[in-house]
Amino acid sequence: MAFMEKPPAGKVLLDDTVPLTAQIEASQSLHSHTEYIIRVQRGVSAENSWQIVRRYSDFDLLNNSLQISTLSLPLPPKKLIGNMEREFIAERQKGLQAYLDVITTHHILSNCELVKKFLDPNSYSVNYTEIALQHVSMFFRSEPKWEVVEPLKDIGWRIRKKYFLMKIKNQPKERLMLSWADLGPDKYLSDKDLQYAVKLLSSCSHPYIYKITFATANESSALVIRPFSEKGTLKDLIYKAKPKDPYLKKYCNPKKIQGLELQQIKTYGRQILEVLKFLHEKGFPYGHLHSANVMLDGDTCKLLDLENSLLGLPSFYRSYFSQFRKINTLEAVDVHCFGHLLYEMTYGRPPDTIPVDSFPPAPSVFVVSVLESILTCEAMKNGMPTVSRLLQMPLFSDVLLTNLEKPQLKIPTKLKEALKTSKECIEKRLTEEQKLIHQHRRLTRAQSHHGSEEEKKKRKILARKKSKRSAYESGEEHSAKYSNSNNSAGSGASSPLTSPSSPTPPSTAGIKFTASDLLPIPFNTLS
Repeated sequence: MAFMEKPPAGKVLLDDTVPLTAQIEASQSLHSHTEYIIRVQRGVSAENSWQIVRRYSDFDLLNNSLQISTLSLPLPPKKLIGNMEREFIAERQKGLQAYLDVITTHHILSNCELVKKFLDPNSYSVNYTEIALQHVSMFFRSEPKWEVVEPLKDIGWRIRKKYFLMKIKNQPKERLMLSWADLGPDKYLSDKDLQYAVKLLSSCSHPYIYKITFATANESSALVIRPFSEKGTLKDLIYKAKPKDPYLKKYCNPKKIQGLELQQIKTYGRQILEVLKFLHEKGFPYGHLHSANVMLDGDTCKLLDLENSLLGLPSFYRSYFSQFRKINTLEAVDVHCFGHLLYEMTYGRPPDTIPVDSFPPAPSVFVVSVLESILTCEAMKNGMPTVSRLLQMPLFSDVLLTNLEKPQLKIPTKLKEALKTSKECIEKRLTEEQKLIHQHRRLTRAQSHHGSEEEKKKRKILARKKSKRSAYESGEEHSAKYSNSNNSAGSGASSPLTSPSSPTPPSTAGIKFTASDLLPIPFNTLS
């Protein structure tokens, strides 16, 4: 078996999608400024935490860098005079905590390199663009026909994935896009199988899969070249964004929120479900569906980044579906991600929370029906429909597919087995993470319940009752002990009860009485 049980050298073990939380624990005033001591935690384990120290100027610098998102972030204002007063520092600390809460819970901001470096400088200290350029330059030494036109800076959300606009030297007008990525924590294929599987992608042919021009991988990273589309992705269409703009600028705060037309929703949805069904039947793991991974080619949607699962990269929506133990296979992950994508196509924005309690008015009741089957609390607990079941639902079943190109993806038997084992390992890591989150949630709920005012009152009442019962039982026990001590005199036979102040009757053992001795004594003889 070409599968490696131990983590192979070269892959990044850190999962960048695990949320970071930040809590300001204290502040300390120095001669001219105040420092805030912040406890940062990765995931649910308190053991995986560390302290950082930040000044207000550090927050201000981060906030200026995040202005590209055009979001209105709640950073407390500057104050030049009186900024060392105790009351002001306490109030500013509250404001900075609110700021941290916003940037760590916003799905796009929390995953961006700027925020990660601010909260976890040790894990994100390197220049990933520089590393990518080094790898790309080495590639060009062996493939001189390619040439870099320009870096496409920050157009994607992944920290360890970089993009470059390319051209072929003898075809200078044709533009291509090169993506370079580190291998991620879910890389379980051997290096040999990985290299074979990645190269196989360029031979894949499907009407709803975006064509790969060239792909290669080594023991630490992979490089993929595709045609560059000026129209951009499905997400660019929804947000009316320019494909070359940075990710934060394109998608954080769209100027106009508007969903797609019903026919577009139906057609695009059907096409995406068809390609997911194809991949599931082939035993090819995906798990990376989102609107920025769907390229538009006229009226046709084409799936991007099939290599992601092979490289072991974590999913864009992992922090969502890791909360729900029923979503424990890559097929279920694809369905859950499809729910996010359908919501975005319908309403022009992502859902505010997951699960979704209620849905705004939609172009069709059939849209809401599909969304309810995937994104509601009931769906998360009881299970979601399969891709095949979704294709049979009224929203998609009457869509006519015009592209009759025959799909083709030939996977050799040995590689199929390796992919299956890799998929199982990816699902196992997900299940273990879900278990930890579930245990943490139960513990937090129990602690919250234990600390509630109602529970405190109940415990006080029970404590009083227990105290009274103990006092009563203690009194009874004392009386019983005293009685037993008096009753236990002699050899164990019963003794007459006497008052503590009464003299003990003299012993009559060995004395003989006559009849006259037993006669009553006359009263007048007593003195």
